[in-house]
Amino acid sequence: MSLKYLYYKFHHLILYGAIGCCASGLDFLVYSFLVQIGGQHYIISNCISVLVGIATSFTLNRNYNFKVKDKIKKRFSIFLIVGLCGMFLSNTILWVCIEKLLFSKLVSKVLSIVLVVFFQFLLNKYFTFSPSKK
Repeated sequence: MSLKYLYYKFHHLILYGAIGCCASGLDFLVYSFLVQIGGQHYIISNCISVLVGIATSFTLNRNYNFKVKDKIKKRFSIFLIVGLCGMFLSNTILWVCIEKLLFSKLVSKVLSIVLVVFFQFLLNKYFTFSPSKK
């Protein structure tokens, strides 16, 4: 198998990963700022940072990865629901890691991002950005 074939076969996943890294990096920075400097509770900080990540990820994926321009409100609504499910999962992971396993807030956030990314990719690929049937 050539690299060109692999890229063609997995280009959405590769680009989703790159965009996800940017959105997750922004999510982590906002979370870190709110927790470390702002003194906010980790769940409140996570909710705010995840919403920033959702908006960033949707915009970049819609325009550069899946390149769909139709039904923007419907697609964003689905993307937001997926993101909110991811936020719930992330909050649960944070709570378990911080309160039960006694991990640091930042290590817990990194772990939650890694676990939630794959869950959201599958839902977004097959529901949010699937081509419209005409």
